Amino acid sequence: MNTPALHALKTSAVLAATAGLAILGAGAASAHVNVDPASTSEGGYSQLTFRVPNESETAKTSKLTVTLPKDTPFTSVSVKPMDGWKAEIKEADLPKPVTANGATITKAAATVTWTADAAHQISQHEYQTFSISVGRLPKAGTTVVLPAAQAYTDGTVVNWNQAEVAGQAEPDHPAPSFVTTAPAGEHGAGAHAAEAAPAADTTPASATSPAEDSTPAALGWAGLGAGLLGLAAGVTALMRTRSVAKG
Repeated sequence: MNTPALHALKTSAVLAATAGLAILGAGAASAHVNVDPASTSEGGYSQLTFRVPNESETAKTSKLTVTLPKDTPFTSVSVKPMDGWKAEIKEADLPKPVTANGATITKAAATVTWTADAAHQISQHEYQTFSISVGRLPKAGTTVVLPAAQAYTDGTVVNWNQAEVAGQAEPDHPAPSFVTTAPAGEHGAGAHAAEAAPAADTTPASATSPAEDSTPAALGWAGLGAGLLGLAAGVTALMRTRSVAKG
Protein backbone atom coordinates (compact mmCIF):
# COMPACT_ATOMS: atom_id res chain seq x y z
CA MET A 1 0.00 0.00 0.00
CA ASN A 2 1.47 3.41 -0.92
CA THR A 3 2.24 6.05 1.73
CA PRO A 4 -0.78 8.40 1.16
CA ALA A 5 -3.22 5.50 1.37
CA LEU A 6 -1.57 4.16 4.52
CA HIS A 7 -1.70 7.60 6.14
CA ALA A 8 -5.40 7.99 5.34
CA LEU A 9 -6.14 4.53 6.73
CA LYS A 10 -4.33 5.30 10.01
CA THR A 11 -6.18 8.61 10.33
CA SER A 12 -9.54 6.87 9.87
CA ALA A 13 -8.65 4.26 12.49
CA VAL A 14 -7.69 6.92 15.06
CA LEU A 15 -10.92 8.87 14.47
CA ALA A 16 -13.01 5.73 14.78
CA ALA A 17 -11.32 4.81 18.07
CA THR A 18 -11.83 8.35 19.42
CA ALA A 19 -15.53 8.32 18.57
CA GLY A 20 -15.92 4.87 20.16
CA LEU A 21 -14.24 5.97 23.39
CA ALA A 22 -16.47 9.05 23.55
CA ILE A 23 -19.57 6.87 23.32
CA LEU A 24 -18.29 4.42 25.94
CA GLY A 25 -17.34 7.29 28.25
CA ALA A 26 -20.82 8.77 28.03
CA GLY A 27 -22.31 5.37 28.93
CA ALA A 28 -19.96 4.85 31.88
CA ALA A 29 -20.74 8.29 33.31
CA SER A 30 -24.46 7.51 33.43
CA ALA A 31 -24.15 4.01 34.91
CA HIS A 32 -24.87 5.13 38.48
CA VAL A 33 -28.14 5.39 40.36
CA ASN A 34 -28.75 9.14 40.43
CA VAL A 35 -31.49 11.62 41.26
CA ASP A 36 -32.86 14.45 39.14
CA PRO A 37 -34.86 17.04 41.14
CA ALA A 38 -37.49 19.03 39.26
CA SER A 39 -36.85 21.89 41.68
CA THR A 40 -34.24 22.63 44.34
CA SER A 41 -35.79 25.78 45.85
CA GLU A 42 -35.69 26.22 49.61
CA GLY A 43 -39.11 25.79 51.19
CA GLY A 44 -40.64 24.39 48.01
CA TYR A 45 -41.88 21.04 46.81
CA SER A 46 -40.14 18.92 44.19
CA GLN A 47 -40.49 15.76 42.16
CA LEU A 48 -37.38 13.64 42.63
CA THR A 49 -36.74 11.16 39.81
CA PHE A 50 -34.28 8.33 40.38
CA ARG A 51 -32.66 6.77 37.31
CA VAL A 52 -31.72 3.13 37.96
CA PRO A 53 -29.69 1.17 35.38
CA ASN A 54 -29.24 -2.60 35.57
CA GLU A 55 -25.49 -3.25 35.82
CA SER A 56 -25.51 -7.04 36.13
CA GLU A 57 -24.90 -9.31 33.15
CA THR A 58 -26.60 -12.28 34.81
CA ALA A 59 -29.37 -10.94 37.09
CA LYS A 60 -32.27 -8.48 36.99
CA THR A 61 -33.00 -5.57 39.30
CA SER A 62 -36.03 -6.46 41.40
CA LYS A 63 -36.11 -3.87 44.19
CA LEU A 64 -35.00 -0.32 45.01
CA THR A 65 -34.99 1.26 48.46
CA VAL A 66 -34.27 4.97 48.92
CA THR A 67 -33.44 6.32 52.38
CA LEU A 68 -34.80 9.80 53.13
CA PRO A 69 -33.05 12.48 55.26
CA LYS A 70 -33.49 12.45 59.04
CA ASP A 71 -31.81 15.73 59.96
CA THR A 72 -33.90 17.68 57.44
CA PRO A 73 -36.93 15.39 57.05
CA PHE A 74 -39.61 15.82 54.41
CA THR A 75 -43.02 16.54 55.91
CA SER A 76 -44.73 15.38 52.72
CA VAL A 77 -43.82 12.33 50.61
CA SER A 78 -45.93 10.71 47.90
CA VAL A 79 -45.10 8.10 45.26
CA LYS A 80 -45.85 8.12 41.55
CA PRO A 81 -47.53 4.78 40.65
CA MET A 82 -45.69 2.43 38.28
CA ASP A 83 -47.07 -0.57 36.43
CA GLY A 84 -45.64 -3.79 37.84
CA TRP A 85 -43.96 -2.13 40.83
CA LYS A 86 -45.36 -1.98 44.37
CA ALA A 87 -44.30 1.08 46.35
CA GLU A 88 -44.16 1.31 50.14
CA ILE A 89 -43.37 4.32 52.33
CA LYS A 90 -42.16 3.58 55.85
CA GLU A 91 -42.09 6.13 58.66
CA ALA A 92 -39.68 6.18 61.58
CA ASP A 93 -39.00 8.21 64.70
CA LEU A 94 -36.55 11.06 64.18
CA PRO A 95 -33.29 11.16 66.20
CA LYS A 96 -34.55 14.44 67.69
CA PRO A 97 -37.67 16.58 67.22
CA VAL A 98 -37.58 18.94 64.25
CA THR A 99 -39.53 22.16 63.80
CA ALA A 100 -41.01 22.51 60.31
CA ASN A 101 -43.51 25.14 59.17
CA GLY A 102 -44.11 26.15 62.76
CA ALA A 103 -44.88 22.59 63.92
CA THR A 104 -42.70 20.17 65.87
CA ILE A 105 -42.50 16.72 64.33
CA THR A 106 -41.05 13.57 65.87
CA LYS A 107 -41.75 11.10 63.06
CA ALA A 108 -41.34 11.30 59.28
CA ALA A 109 -41.06 9.18 56.15
CA ALA A 110 -37.79 7.27 56.40
CA THR A 111 -37.66 5.04 53.31
CA VAL A 112 -39.41 4.41 50.02
CA THR A 113 -39.19 0.89 48.56
CA TRP A 114 -40.25 -0.26 45.10
CA THR A 115 -40.60 -4.01 44.45
CA ALA A 116 -41.18 -5.41 40.97
CA ASP A 117 -43.26 -8.35 39.87
CA ALA A 118 -41.50 -10.93 37.71
CA ALA A 119 -42.62 -9.35 34.44
CA HIS A 120 -41.36 -5.85 35.22
CA GLN A 121 -37.88 -6.43 36.65
CA ILE A 122 -35.08 -4.42 35.02
CA SER A 123 -33.12 -6.63 32.61
CA GLN A 124 -29.61 -6.32 31.19
CA HIS A 125 -28.95 -3.10 29.24
CA GLU A 126 -32.16 -1.55 30.60
CA TYR A 127 -32.95 1.17 33.11
CA GLN A 128 -36.03 2.40 34.93
CA THR A 129 -37.06 5.68 36.57
CA PHE A 130 -38.79 6.04 39.94
CA SER A 131 -40.42 9.30 41.07
CA ILE A 132 -41.56 10.74 44.39
CA SER A 133 -42.95 14.13 45.32
CA VAL A 134 -41.43 15.63 48.46
CA GLY A 135 -41.53 18.82 50.50
CA ARG A 136 -40.67 21.07 51.93
CA LEU A 137 -37.03 21.34 50.89
CA PRO A 138 -34.51 22.53 53.53
CA LYS A 139 -32.70 25.88 53.50
CA ALA A 140 -30.55 26.88 50.55
CA GLY A 141 -27.10 25.32 50.46
CA THR A 142 -28.18 22.06 52.09
CA THR A 143 -26.89 18.87 50.46
CA VAL A 144 -29.78 16.41 50.41
CA VAL A 145 -28.31 12.90 50.37
CA LEU A 146 -30.57 10.01 49.37
CA PRO A 147 -28.76 6.66 49.70
CA ALA A 148 -30.22 3.89 47.55
CA ALA A 149 -30.04 0.09 47.80
CA GLN A 150 -30.45 -1.78 44.50
CA ALA A 151 -31.39 -5.46 44.87
CA TYR A 152 -30.89 -8.09 42.17
CA THR A 153 -32.64 -11.41 41.58
CA ASP A 154 -29.47 -13.36 42.44
CA GLY A 155 -29.47 -11.94 45.97
CA THR A 156 -26.86 -9.24 45.32
CA VAL A 157 -27.51 -5.81 46.84
CA VAL A 158 -25.57 -2.77 45.64
CA ASN A 159 -25.58 0.12 48.10
CA TRP A 160 -25.27 3.54 46.50
CA ASN A 161 -24.29 5.31 49.71
CA GLN A 162 -20.76 6.67 49.39
CA ALA A 163 -20.20 10.38 50.01
CA GLU A 164 -18.61 12.51 47.32
CA VAL A 165 -15.78 14.77 48.47
CA ALA A 166 -14.82 17.90 46.56
CA GLY A 167 -11.40 17.60 44.96
CA GLN A 168 -11.35 13.82 45.19
CA ALA A 169 -12.18 11.15 42.63
CA GLU A 170 -15.79 10.03 42.45
CA PRO A 171 -16.40 6.93 44.59
CA ASP A 172 -17.48 3.66 43.02
CA HIS A 173 -21.00 3.88 44.45
CA PRO A 174 -21.88 7.54 45.09
CA ALA A 175 -25.12 8.29 46.91
CA PRO A 176 -27.73 10.20 44.87
CA SER A 177 -27.79 13.80 46.08
CA PHE A 178 -28.56 17.42 45.21
CA VAL A 179 -28.04 20.85 46.76
CA THR A 180 -30.93 23.17 47.58
CA THR A 181 -31.00 26.71 46.26
CA ALA A 182 -32.53 30.06 47.21
CA PRO A 183 -36.33 30.31 47.02
CA ALA A 184 -37.65 30.85 43.51
CA GLY A 185 -40.67 32.81 44.69
CA GLU A 186 -43.06 33.43 47.56
CA HIS A 187 -44.61 29.96 47.30
CA GLY A 188 -41.46 28.02 46.38
CA ALA A 189 -41.39 25.83 43.30
CA GLY A 190 -42.05 22.23 42.28
CA ALA A 191 -45.62 21.24 43.06
CA HIS A 192 -46.54 24.88 43.74
CA ALA A 193 -44.87 26.35 40.66
CA ALA A 194 -48.23 27.27 39.12
CA GLU A 195 -49.00 29.51 42.12
CA ALA A 196 -45.86 31.61 41.71
CA ALA A 197 -45.97 34.13 38.87
CA PRO A 198 -42.60 34.55 37.10
CA ALA A 199 -40.95 37.95 37.53
CA ALA A 200 -38.31 38.48 34.86
CA ASP A 201 -37.19 41.83 36.28
CA THR A 202 -36.34 40.31 39.70
CA THR A 203 -34.27 37.37 38.46
CA PRO A 204 -30.89 37.29 40.31
CA ALA A 205 -27.90 38.11 38.11
CA SER A 206 -26.38 34.74 38.98
CA ALA A 207 -29.47 32.76 37.94
CA THR A 208 -28.85 30.09 35.29
CA SER A 209 -31.19 29.81 32.34
CA PRO A 210 -32.32 26.42 30.95
CA ALA A 211 -30.17 27.05 27.89
CA GLU A 212 -27.11 27.54 30.09
CA ASP A 213 -27.90 24.39 32.05
CA SER A 214 -27.77 22.34 28.85
CA THR A 215 -24.42 23.74 27.71
CA PRO A 216 -22.21 20.87 28.99
CA ALA A 217 -24.45 18.26 27.36
CA ALA A 218 -24.59 20.25 24.12
CA LEU A 219 -20.81 20.55 24.04
CA GLY A 220 -20.48 16.81 24.64
CA TRP A 221 -22.75 15.92 21.75
CA ALA A 222 -21.08 18.53 19.55
CA GLY A 223 -17.71 16.95 20.27
CA LEU A 224 -19.02 13.51 19.41
CA GLY A 225 -20.55 14.84 16.20
CA ALA A 226 -17.25 16.44 15.24
CA GLY A 227 -15.49 13.14 15.81
CA LEU A 228 -17.93 11.28 13.59
CA LEU A 229 -17.61 13.92 10.86
CA GLY A 230 -13.85 13.57 11.06
CA LEU A 231 -14.22 9.81 10.68
CA ALA A 232 -16.34 10.29 7.56
CA ALA A 233 -13.74 12.69 6.14
CA GLY A 234 -10.98 10.15 6.76
CA VAL A 235 -12.88 7.41 4.97
CA THR A 236 -13.53 9.72 2.01
CA ALA A 237 -9.84 10.60 1.85
CA LEU A 238 -8.95 6.92 1.85
CA MET A 239 -11.33 6.16 -1.02
CA ARG A 240 -9.97 9.07 -3.05
CA THR A 241 -6.38 7.95 -2.40
CA ARG A 242 -7.19 4.45 -3.59
CA SER A 243 -8.78 5.86 -6.73
CA VAL A 244 -5.64 7.92 -7.48
CA ALA A 245 -3.41 4.90 -6.82
CA LYS A 246 -5.42 2.76 -9.24
CA GLY A 247 -5.34 5.51 -11.87
